[in-house]
Amino acid sequence: QVQLTESGGGLVQPGGSLRLSCANSGTVLSLNAMGWYRQAPGRQRELVAIITSGGTTTYADSVKGRFTISIDGAKNTVYLQMNSLNPEDTAVYYCNAKYVIRTYWGQGTQVTVSS
Repeated sequence: QVQLTESGGGLVQPGGSLRLSCANSGTVLSLNAMGWYRQAPGRQRELVAIITSGGTTTYADSVKGRFTISIDGAKNTVYLQMNSLNPEDTAVYYCNAKYVIRTYWGQGTQVTVSS
């Protein structure tokens, strides 16, 4: 059974930075991609960034140039470095792991950007 454990969320002032981590307890075999999604109150869950097993990255337009996704293969952990945060980035951030057979989700970590 795959478990995704997120950490690194919290409260930060506008313009600040946070780094989210997601540790994947599962195997890297048949893992196609890992990524981050977010859901703000009253809004649908949306893609933030994904990274494939081959290292290809995709970002939402709203975070391009500010967020960076990376993966540590040895630790099977994916990171999301978030810089220049603004209040519109406030949301619950969910880690996602796409395997050939199914997709797994983490429990989510709250990110709040406020002064």
